[in-house]
Amino acid sequence: MNRSAPRTDGPLGSRLTARARDEVPAGVTTGTKLLADGALLHVPPAGGRGESCPLVVLFHGAGSSARAGLALLAEQSDEAGAILLAPQSAGSTWDVIERGFGVDVRRLDRALASVFATCPVDASRIVFGGFSDGASYALSLGIDNGDLAGHLVAFSPGFLAPAAPHGRPRVFVSHGVHDPVLPIERCSRRLVPGLRQAGYDVTYEEFDGGHVVTPAIARRALRWLDSGLSTL
Repeated sequence: MNRSAPRTDGPLGSRLTARARDEVPAGVTTGTKLLADGALLHVPPAGGRGESCPLVVLFHGAGSSARAGLALLAEQSDEAGAILLAPQSAGSTWDVIERGFGVDVRRLDRALASVFATCPVDASRIVFGGFSDGASYALSLGIDNGDLAGHLVAFSPGFLAPAAPHGRPRVFVSHGVHDPVLPIERCSRRLVPGLRQAGYDVTYEEFDGGHVVTPAIARRALRWLDSGLSTL
């Protein structure tokens, strides 16, 4: 499964320590706001009412932004009642790709601690997702933190490089058959069989398109999430 063994920054490496709280915060503000380190947080009306909500962490692609990460599911989040957190990478892409797990893991841990302290997150319904390099990061970091994130959504991933797997998250992967950036033969058609051989429950969707997340694929991922999260 590993493309290579990523280096780590400090003893925690890829492990996230923040955890959701049992108590529900009062006076939650809805809408989108900027957090530290450039992360964006969107809280749906359900969260403002104090309802326990799923949390979806969305990682942007290389050279992109937290806003692009948020946009992956922003249109559907209010109807789905999902809190969205979109981190911003410290560099041009995510740490494991540039130099090994480290700075972005710690930035995400701080953002998660803030979200858990101020938002009504259902600890049993935490999702990591992303597009392109962000999809590779969601898979790699998510597998190492499968005891935190029970569901992973990867739109057009390029590789998989977990350092120390924990838990057994469910996985959704989509990929365009005409992807010129991360060709499907070298990427998802290798990743998905490897994940399945390792014992992961993987739903895999190929579509007639390129290096994109189409509205149809976004809806398909949300239906998959809804079916999985509703059974918890």
